Amino acid sequence: MAEELENDENVVILGEEVAEFNGSYKVTEGLLEKYGPKRIVDTPISEAGFIGMGVGASMLGVRPVMELMFWSFYSVAFDQILNNAANVRYMSGGLINCPIVIRGPANGGTNVGATHSHTPENVLANHPGVKVVVPSTAYDAKGLLKSAIRDNDPVMFLENTLLYGTKGEVPEEEYLIPLGQADVKREGTDLTIVTYGRCVLHSLEVAEILEREHDISAEVVDLRSIRPLDIDTVLASVAKTHRVLIVEEQKPFCSVATQVAYMIQSEAFDELDAPIKRLSTIDAPAIYSPPIEIEQLPNPKRILAAALEVMA
Repeated sequence: MAEELENDENVVILGEEVAEFNGSYKVTEGLLEKYGPKRIVDTPISEAGFIGMGVGASMLGVRPVMELMFWSFYSVAFDQILNNAANVRYMSGGLINCPIVIRGPANGGTNVGATHSHTPENVLANHPGVKVVVPSTAYDAKGLLKSAIRDNDPVMFLENTLLYGTKGEVPEEEYLIPLGQADVKREGTDLTIVTYGRCVLHSLEVAEILEREHDISAEVVDLRSIRPLDIDTVLASVAKTHRVLIVEEQKPFCSVATQVAYMIQSEAFDELDAPIKRLSTIDAPAIYSPPIEIEQLPNPKRILAAALEVMA
């Protein structure tokens, strides 16, 4: 974000506690001191209000990066995001762009209960006009966020609080990762695991166990972008392995995995040697009890059992 603030004077950051408090998760730490209160702006606790303000500003050429303290609160600004921002380019015949980024955490596993643990990427992606990004690594997060800020359409950038503390190589030099480009995080020949977000790390851990203990070579495909969706990379992997497990931190009904599974069977049915299997969050509101919530979410134990079932 600092690089994009430096690169373009139209980039601004708005949200609850992003300025004086350095962000609820310290993501914006130091930016107020460097760029001042006209570009790093604290907002009232009103998602409908400040998201609406950001949408209006973006129509006038500003490039707002809006922080939601939790993506669970997007529903308060549903009309602003998915009725206005998503549709303004279409409604204006292409005359008005809406280059807004809305970012923040969207995940369970932090013991904050059902109203603060939503993963709405499926709901967001259901609306033409918005782009939806869910990074899994530090390297990807930087390259994808820079592309999102420069994009002329609304981009929903869903992060995971449990990944904020992870570390990885992040080059200082300029680099962009195109939206809509999946990444094969691990090559394999026997099983394709399609996933995104924190589930990528779990899937990579399981892939190591499968190789070491079961002589199964698993390929891990990180979608990175939910919409646009890079189905070509997924299909290329399926053509190589002929077996598919889709892992997501989503409730199973009408989820991202539902769409991916449909597209695979529609485009590559003859490549499949076994039914496609999905592993999702157990279908209930986020459980408050930490030990039970761990079991509700995808975890290495559950992913391994599902992978072995596909291979059987």
